[in-house]
Amino acid sequence: MPVIAVSPAEGVAGGDPLEGCPVHELRAKLRQARLRPTRQRVALGWLLFSKGDRHVTAEALFEEAKAAKAPVSLATIYNTLHQFTDAGLLREIAIDGPSAYFDTNAIPHHHFLVEETGALIDIPNGDVALARLPEAPDGDEIARVDVVVRIRRAGVEPSASGGRSATSERRLIGDDQP
Repeated sequence: MPVIAVSPAEGVAGGDPLEGCPVHELRAKLRQARLRPTRQRVALGWLLFSKGDRHVTAEALFEEAKAAKAPVSLATIYNTLHQFTDAGLLREIAIDGPSAYFDTNAIPHHHFLVEETGALIDIPNGDVALARLPEAPDGDEIARVDVVVRIRRAGVEPSASGGRSATSERRLIGDDQP
């Protein structure tokens, strides 16, 4: 099999020499979303997007960042998650008041919420049918509809805490301590 020598300036088949590099592609994704690829955004983007489609809280991402030795504050994580959401890279799913998950799958879809663990599971697009939406109040329009179907293991009685134990609450934010 012949070996084809390619100079770094030419790259692969005359294209970008960094094509295929995950960090380079992440930087391009940020630029395409009109976000400057700062060190913090690239580090958090890598943590978010390198693991495929997933649902993460700001607190869980903060714990991941600390474990990866990425020097970012919780405030920076919240700001970055909201910037990524505003740019269309993430979807925010509000659950139970101030609790919010950020979904790396930005395509419109719905979710199951596992009551025992607080985990979110994607519902395949098309598996939820909404027959009729109400009219938005005068001067407003419906931005989007998020359906969250709460599930629990068959035969398990709900607890007084709404299905989540203190242990599962800690698990949601990445605290593995009992």
